[in-house]
Amino acid sequence: MRAIIISRPGGAEVLSLSERPRPDPRSGEILIAVKAFGLNRAELHFRSGAWGKVAEISGIECAGSVEADLEGGFAPGQKVIALMGGMGRTRNGSYAEFVSVPRENVVAIDTDLPWEELAALPESYATAWTCLVGNLQLAPGQTLVIRGATSALGQAALNIARGLGVRTVATTRRRDRADMLYRLGSAHVIIGGNELAAKLHDIAPTGVDAVLDLIGTTTVLDSLAAVRRGGRVCLAGFLGGGAPLPQFDPVFQMPSGAHLSAFASALVFGTQDYPFSEIPFQQIADNAARGSYQAKPTRVFRFEDIQAAHRLMETDEAGGKVVVHI
Repeated sequence: MRAIIISRPGGAEVLSLSERPRPDPRSGEILIAVKAFGLNRAELHFRSGAWGKVAEISGIECAGSVEADLEGGFAPGQKVIALMGGMGRTRNGSYAEFVSVPRENVVAIDTDLPWEELAALPESYATAWTCLVGNLQLAPGQTLVIRGATSALGQAALNIARGLGVRTVATTRRRDRADMLYRLGSAHVIIGGNELAAKLHDIAPTGVDAVLDLIGTTTVLDSLAAVRRGGRVCLAGFLGGGAPLPQFDPVFQMPSGAHLSAFASALVFGTQDYPFSEIPFQQIADNAARGSYQAKPTRVFRFEDIQAAHRLMETDEAGGKVVVHI
């Protein structure tokens, strides 16, 4: 099969198209013929060597058709999505014509969405759904702030929040992205994310109900200051860098009554605690197909153009989900 391999740690130039043996699925695995896959910032870290030893073939998600299931639970040719399960980290991932994935990390989807549009959904929407419904426990009529809203994950969260009847406030560093965020349903857009509580005062004088922080540790204390008593903050990204806080004293730095949680999708999706049965993937695909979710990828690249796709992702200019079509 054709596969994109990481020849050595480094920049986009270390990704190269090569031939590798087609994987043989073992018991408990599904062999998938990959049709398209989304790109994720984690794969930049895999490629650069920042996260240590990883698989030769990267990629943590894909859309495709079932090639083989030794246990017979999936039918040959059945349309599926797959994500995580060690792909790209401890086992070869989806940057290939075929990938073998633990069956717990494979979900059948009945849809007429084009492959590249289906491939834009798995990781972003699974993570956004879990954060909003699970960690933040949002209810209709509540107000949610999404920090880093122009990212693929941020846009997925905006779509889901609108469907849940939640009022959203989106933050972005770029004024030229504001119109896009309003089109996605945000009630308010804040340019620049510093001193969030002060900027939110006229919108929510006593604090907002929840903040989804996709920037990281550089903004999480500011996010905590923006929520009401009993409000929730979920840290689920590191667009601003992943360095730990130099000092964190919860008693004095967290507002009394605020709830802070984190969600690391790569470590838990598909496990007993976080089964994919909790995520309405079929409903998500249906919403994307009828346009209830504005979920199309912003850019689609050919398999052969993986280096250009990674370079775009590194610039933060994509403005949403980048997908590679095989």
